[in-house]
Formats: sequence, C-alpha cells, structure tokens
Amino acid sequence: MVLLVVGATGTLGRQIVRRALDEGYEVKCLVRNFQKASFLREWGAQLVKADLTGPDSLPPCFENVDAVIDASTSRPAEKEGIYDVDWHGKVALIQTAKAAGVERFIFFSIFGAGDYPDVPLMEIKRCTEEFLEESGLNYTIFRPCGFMQGLIGQYAIPILERQSVWVMGEAGAIAYMNSQDLAKFAVKALKLPAAEKATFPLAGRRAWGAYEIIRLCERLSDQRASVSQMPPALLRAARNIAAFFQWTWDLADRLAFTEVSASGNTMDAPMDEVYQTFEIDSHEVTTLEDYMQEYFTRILKKLKELDFESGKSAKKKVPF
Repeated sequence: MVLLVVGATGTLGRQIVRRALDEGYEVKCLVRNFQKASFLREWGAQLVKADLTGPDSLPPCFENVDAVIDASTSRPAEKEGIYDVDWHGKVALIQTAKAAGVERFIFFSIFGAGDYPDVPLMEIKRCTEEFLEESGLNYTIFRPCGFMQGLIGQYAIPILERQSVWVMGEAGAIAYMNSQDLAKFAVKALKLPAAEKATFPLAGRRAWGAYEIIRLCERLSDQRASVSQMPPALLRAARNIAAFFQWTWDLADRLAFTEVSASGNTMDAPMDEVYQTFEIDSHEVTTLEDYMQEYFTRILKKLKELDFESGKSAKKKVPF
C-alpha cells in the first residue's frame, strides 16, 4: 500500500510518517517546502511538492497512491487563512482523492466540532466531515481532544523560564493524547475493516484541568508557576476588534477557537469501544504524567549539562 500523508511536517503528521514507515508502508509526503521537510526524506519517505491552496498542484501527488491520511491544518504564522486551507483546500484534496480512485481516506477533525457553530475552525471541521462522508470515499474520521505536545509551550517552558502561564477563563478539562498514540490509531485504521466509514473520538487516559497541569509541572520542575488569568470578556473583546479589520479576520477566527477551551466544557469521551475496535490496550497509551516526566527529566538533565560546561569554561578563564 502506498500512503500519502498530508501535513507531514506537523506535530501529528511527522509521527504518522514515522509510524507508517516503521510498519513497512511506502510513504509519500505532500509538502510545500522540500528544505523544511528534508528530515522526512532522511527517514525514507518520498516528498511530493504541492499546496492545498493550489488545486492544480494536487493530482500529480496521487500517482499510485492507495490511501491518504490528512493531518494538516492552517498555521497562525502562514499567510493562508483557515478558509483557504481547512475548507477550500480540504474540499480540493477530497475531490482529487476521489478522482484518483483512492481506497482509504483518513481525516483528523476536532472533538466537539459540531457543538460550536459560531467558531469558524470548528464549523469548518464539521462541514469537512460531512463533505467527506458524502464524497463516496471509504473514510475514517478521528476527533482528537488535544495533543500533549502543545502543553510544553503552554505550561512547561513558561514555568522553567519563570514567565507567566496564561489560563483562559474557567478552562474546561481536556483529555490530551500523545501524538505518537494518535498516529498508532491512524495507521492501524488503514487495514481495519471496522474503521471503514466510521468516526471515532480519541481521548487520553483522563481529562486534565489547567491548574492540575500547572501543579504537575511545578512538582516535576521543582519550581513555582506565575499564573495569570485572561477573562473571557477580554478574549471576546479582542476577537471583536480583530474581526473589524479585514487583514485581521484570520486572527479573529483563531481567537474564536480559543473560546472553546475557555468555555468550561470538558473535552473527553469514553474510549473502551475504540480500544476494543482497534485492538489497542489502553495501558499502552501514554499518560500525561509519564509524558511530562520524560520531558522534564530530559530538559533538566540538559540544563545541568549546560551549567557544567559553562562552569568549566569559566574556570579556564581564571588566571592562576
């Protein structure tokens, strides 16, 4: 089976590529920049250049492709907005896959996408799910609650650097999952009949609130966190201001998405049937405690090594 991975340089996409290669798949990666994706070629994947916002660039990527895993999404630093990539781009991708006769199409949405019609990214994900379901493709849709990887920049690094950790409103608990575990489900779905034309939530072992994560990071780093809370009203005001100017519309859409986490709603789902369907033992799935423990152990060891090296350099400069 030849697999095309879209969003292969992202947090989840690269783990899907790694997992698929390890399991013997021939992997193509749809990328816009060969230089930024060079590590994927070093792993053994083939790079094909295309852009979701340029539909004419897509058909050549599908030559001999049997299955697609789409883990792509627009990024804040990119000039293309949510509608360009996550809607128009995905429609073009699905249509091209259909025309190419692709056997399987696996799409990563967001948990609760149908519950927030006023949040552009969530509504776009819901519409994309619907478009894929009606396309005639043999699909699998996953709805992850959140990535553990995102917690490093949000909590761990600010605490280590003694900067403020921002908590938005009465943030609801989220059942984060390691992207490596998400990749395991995605690759397994390629050959699993029970995953055909089906939708599955992907939630971690338990849901964690913001202050629980902060306390965990404090314990593992042996440092106190400086916590600042952003009121929901301030968040909505910033969104309204951004929506007033055309060049900040995409910012407004992204601020709207942050209101999902600030809403107080828990993002979690029962996983027993999902584990059973995919024949995955729940104890094989990374816990947040283990993930953070590994990160802090590694980073603190590195910091000690850097302090040791800087100490050696300083001693060499001292005259005797």
